[in-house]
Amino acid sequence: MKSRWLGIGLSILLAAAAGAQEKGKAAAAPMDPNAMMEMMQKAATPGDAHKKLEPMVGTFDAKVKSWMDPSKPPVESTGVAENSWVLGNRFIQMKYEGTFMGQPFSGMGFQGYDNVSKKYVGTWMDTMSTGMMNSTGTMTGNVMKETSTMSDPTTGKPARATSKVTVADHDHYSMEMWAAGPDGKDYKVMQIDYTRKK
Repeated sequence: MKSRWLGIGLSILLAAAAGAQEKGKAAAAPMDPNAMMEMMQKAATPGDAHKKLEPMVGTFDAKVKSWMDPSKPPVESTGVAENSWVLGNRFIQMKYEGTFMGQPFSGMGFQGYDNVSKKYVGTWMDTMSTGMMNSTGTMTGNVMKETSTMSDPTTGKPARATSKVTVADHDHYSMEMWAAGPDGKDYKVMQIDYTRKK
């Protein structure tokens, strides 16, 4: 409980400092602490946007198709995804275990919704990189679309990808991802179909 209040106190201090910077160098009257606390609590409370992620919570068998070259057949693999709510239903923690190109593969990430930016937000890390992918996007109906950035090991520069998560029903969802090919045009690089374990 103590750490929670310390966190809220730190957030209030940071918000106050940011507000002062936003208004310029001139001294500004500090925001009312009660009003600031109310804003922080509203920003921290999970809502309907978070509930839309509920169908992705659980343990799922995953079938993966990866296209290294758009002119060639995909590499296929399988795995298991364990997705659970964390931090009071604010984020889904995703843990993945499987194979890729015949080698063991592990990954983990988080998916949530930022009440302040009004965007879905996500991160992903796995054993094929020491970098982290960061994503933001929106959800309409049962389809979430995100734009992601990550480090490209072939160029040493940031790379962009787009993805679409489609929730078919309580037991099935899929993720498709597109990125730039050798010609600079986007092509589908991955598709994962998830089926809930019974």
